[in-house]
Amino acid sequence: MKNWACDSGQKLEIFIPFLGKCRPFSGRCCQTCTPKSWDGFYHKHLSSLGFHNAIRVTEEDTRYRGWLVRRVCGFLAVWNWKVPADTPGDLPARICRSKRLCNWFLLKLLNRLFLSVQLHRGQLEMVLRATRTPNVPLVFLSTHKSQLDGLLLSFLLFSQGLGVPRVTVDGQGCSPRLRALLARLGGIFLPWRTEQMSSDQDEGLPGAVLATYVEEVLKSRQPLLIFLEEPSVTLCLSAPARQWLALVYRAMRDGAVPDVLLVPVGIAYDVVPGGLQQEGAQGAQPLGLGACLWAACRAACRNLGCARVDFAQPFSLQEFVAKNLSRQSCREKLLEELLLPTILGTCSGQLDAKKAEIWSPSPATAAGLGPEEEILVAQLGVHSLSDSVACSAVMAVGITSALLLHKHREGVFLSRLMLDFAWLLEEILLRQRDVGFSGQLRALVQHSLTLLAARLTLYHLSPVGDVLVVPKASVGALRELSHHSTAILPVFASEAVGACAIHALLMEMLPFLGMTVGPSTIVLSQDELCRKTLELLWLLPPNLLGLQPCQPLDCLSQDIVDKLLLCGLLEAEEPESERWVCDLAPQPCCPQQPWAGMDFTDSDSDSDSQGKLREPQGSPGFLLFLCRLLSPVLRTYARAVAFLDRPSWPQPETAYVEALLQFLSEEDGFEHPNSSLALSSLQTFKEIGVLEEVRTPTGPLLHLAESFRSSASRGKLEAFIQQFTMP
Repeated sequence: MKNWACDSGQKLEIFIPFLGKCRPFSGRCCQTCTPKSWDGFYHKHLSSLGFHNAIRVTEEDTRYRGWLVRRVCGFLAVWNWKVPADTPGDLPARICRSKRLCNWFLLKLLNRLFLSVQLHRGQLEMVLRATRTPNVPLVFLSTHKSQLDGLLLSFLLFSQGLGVPRVTVDGQGCSPRLRALLARLGGIFLPWRTEQMSSDQDEGLPGAVLATYVEEVLKSRQPLLIFLEEPSVTLCLSAPARQWLALVYRAMRDGAVPDVLLVPVGIAYDVVPGGLQQEGAQGAQPLGLGACLWAACRAACRNLGCARVDFAQPFSLQEFVAKNLSRQSCREKLLEELLLPTILGTCSGQLDAKKAEIWSPSPATAAGLGPEEEILVAQLGVHSLSDSVACSAVMAVGITSALLLHKHREGVFLSRLMLDFAWLLEEILLRQRDVGFSGQLRALVQHSLTLLAARLTLYHLSPVGDVLVVPKASVGALRELSHHSTAILPVFASEAVGACAIHALLMEMLPFLGMTVGPSTIVLSQDELCRKTLELLWLLPPNLLGLQPCQPLDCLSQDIVDKLLLCGLLEAEEPESERWVCDLAPQPCCPQQPWAGMDFTDSDSDSDSQGKLREPQGSPGFLLFLCRLLSPVLRTYARAVAFLDRPSWPQPETAYVEALLQFLSEEDGFEHPNSSLALSSLQTFKEIGVLEEVRTPTGPLLHLAESFRSSASRGKLEAFIQQFTMP
């Protein structure tokens, strides 16, 4: 690990992993938004502390020894877990009655569901250091993959000495009995009226009581756990998360606590418990106790593999607020002003990279906040969600699924699959992202194939002594492989955007290229590549790609081009006139001074850097693989354009999303239509002016904009998206 200081004053850590010996320590906080928190609670020795299986309990975890202790060590260990001394007086009694018994049951259940639940000891030590900050509470901001996440994180925080967490729960998805049980175990809910209240309405008594309750929880330094997304709509900040974050921000603003330390949390599973079933759960009937027990019994009969929970570096809410409120005074162009002229062919040719994010007030945002504060809360949620995704580990099933779906859909030999698994693993580590597994290569690949066995066909070929792995062509198989492989996209998001921009440039050059031209002879303009990259970054929301929303897009586009050069997809190509002009070294056979032949005349023409397209050594098909990673997103956007002439306008947003998902599911070969991509396309269409939202007494309605009511304009929009899409 080496530290470098760049011109902007930020500290850069250059990590060069040696495969099998070193693992990156992911989850450092943002230097742009929280530079003072960068050095807080972190030390370089934390990365070498190793891992801990949180659900493996032995007699060494108790104060006793013996044969009988080994049989009941789980119960004894749970009973000996300590409650922090500063916990409010009535809480330990309730814990002894319900929490400990529930955690013992959870310990048994988790051991039935998972082979292991891994925690990084260094990350845990970092959070434990943060708990010792006087008068400053901790708020955990987590991704949400499964309905089991709340119980799992509550169990982990309590068992590791981090206190008894208050867990935010979606009350609309729970029956009254389940709601009462979860409340006894530390769950807190938004009032029914508050969940459905518009932002311009008074919060009333329920909202005031909830705000006071959150203040008291923070004052008593009880950890608070907020889920930033919904299991059915990942990578999108949920409306309840906005309201919980607004309550936390308001408590700090009003002086209830001097500061709050925010801890992003990433959860990763080999197989998400009930993952595919949750995507169609929106609008379903509330979950009851019987349904929970039945789901637990079904899950216990299936091997779900391993799980991994990661804690990112805590950062100060006060520092984040001070940094981001000062930035909002800068007026930047709206996305409609930037991208719409490019799509319709009316732009002047000079792109302005300054994009203003549109943060419309959410119906669930807490009252008592001004417009700037509502924008700040939304930015905090999106940034924290990006941090949580960035610290999440990549599981073995995700790597195998991505290879089978995007690289070997027609089938692959096991020996070749193992080589590609090792290659992709090394690429992930080189990007400072950790993985949630360890062991021998063959065992890891076989473990993944076992968990995916229902979606694969294996042919044992005796003459060659190998196994042919072929994904099934059914819709269910493609859907499950796509579901598992989504964890790979945030790791390679920058390179995938750059690869799709290269594809768009190649499509423009195709009419002028001969049939015998190979990729190694194609030279691309880096300025043109930056322009195409910037257009694609305008189109796709940063949270969908797992990118930091605080980074300017012009800097990000140039950074993407640099990454393409670094990974070997592009090779820098200098013009002939510049290859020798700065070489002032003495030449042995030169009769005159080296500067005698230089041209010092002024020139108005700026030289454009160029890059030669090439195949990275040891990574065949890398460009195609990157393009296919982003293909499901772009295909959803393109089909969403085709859907615009279907509904009758105006219509409510919920009806539009449901009809769009139904339209996507009817298309043959569309492997994974999900709510996240549908909502992201809706967000983009509203930002670029394709759809307009009009407030009415009955609620907001979507209207198709005047400029896109003609089929010609919709065709231009679809063609703009299709240029980046790999068939």
